[in-house]
Amino acid sequence: MLPSSLFCLFIPVTLSLPHSGLDDDDDDDDDNSLFPTTEPIIPLIPFDLFPICPFGCQCYVRVVHCSDLGLTSIPRNIPPDTRMIDLQNNKIREVKENDLQGLTSLYALALNNNKISKIHPKAFQSTKKLGRLYLSHNQLTEIPINLPKSLVELRIHANKVKKIHKEAFKGMKSLHVLEMSANPLNNDGIEPGAFEGVNIYHIRIAEAKLTSVPKELPSSLLELHLDDNKITTIELEDFNRYKDLQRLGLGNNKIKDVENGSFANIPRVREIHLEKNKLKKVPPGLPDLKYLQVVFLHSNHIAKLGVNDFCPTGGRKKKALYSGISLFNNPVKYWEVQPATFRCILARNSVQLTNFLQ
Repeated sequence: MLPSSLFCLFIPVTLSLPHSGLDDDDDDDDDNSLFPTTEPIIPLIPFDLFPICPFGCQCYVRVVHCSDLGLTSIPRNIPPDTRMIDLQNNKIREVKENDLQGLTSLYALALNNNKISKIHPKAFQSTKKLGRLYLSHNQLTEIPINLPKSLVELRIHANKVKKIHKEAFKGMKSLHVLEMSANPLNNDGIEPGAFEGVNIYHIRIAEAKLTSVPKELPSSLLELHLDDNKITTIELEDFNRYKDLQRLGLGNNKIKDVENGSFANIPRVREIHLEKNKLKKVPPGLPDLKYLQVVFLHSNHIAKLGVNDFCPTGGRKKKALYSGISLFNNPVKYWEVQPATFRCILARNSVQLTNFLQ
């Protein structure tokens, strides 16, 4: 019996035979139909013309959607040429050794919002082309070992990761994006050398337990997001490795002090987030950042603004004017601020001092 997904209606195909004129004397032919027929011919239809698709899933051209089905394991019968599998919002607890076997063309795998606590060390042995792996909102306690070296993007947000082992990213020369916020990770949980040899451009370790800026992240970083941690101080050597950094997120920490010269190590930075901290003054060194365009300083304890807190002096010029400076929800008296304080902004509405644009 054919599987339910393969049922089709076989319609007998008949051959139309035109009259040749050679049998004119045959008066016994009582077939007055428009298309005289011979025996019906049933064509042989090969099974490989019917796409294989796991039960309940929706399969398109090299894409398999199996989200929100209550699955407890990765389904079988996934077409071998599949490029993307969506398994979000299920109840999968484990990725087993043979679950992805034969999927040599797989490029993206979404396993977000399951109950995964275990991934077999050989689970990704076949997926040599896997570029994007989404494991957020699961129950993993560490970065899975033996991940494909082809990964470009890894998202493991909202798990239970407490440790990044030295071998976790070994050989991943193509890894550019790492999202691992909302994990109970502290500074000691990052083993020395864990990021050696990788060229990650974007890292987000927000909503964790960091008490200082990690000093051994990849030197290739363009974006570093450490919001919602427990960082108290920015020290001189914190950004020594990150010369090309362009976006820095340190919002909602407990930062009281920024050591003078700290930002000199990130001369190309364009955006700095320091909102919701405990700063009592504008951090030093901002006027020396020629490309800085956006500074978030709202919800701190800043009571006074100096005329040279943001803009360079002595004929020096910024390469890029400020397009956004937020200072609202600070005890600063905006009517005491000298107009020259914001002489290097793009437009008047680029500065927000109170709860409305100035």
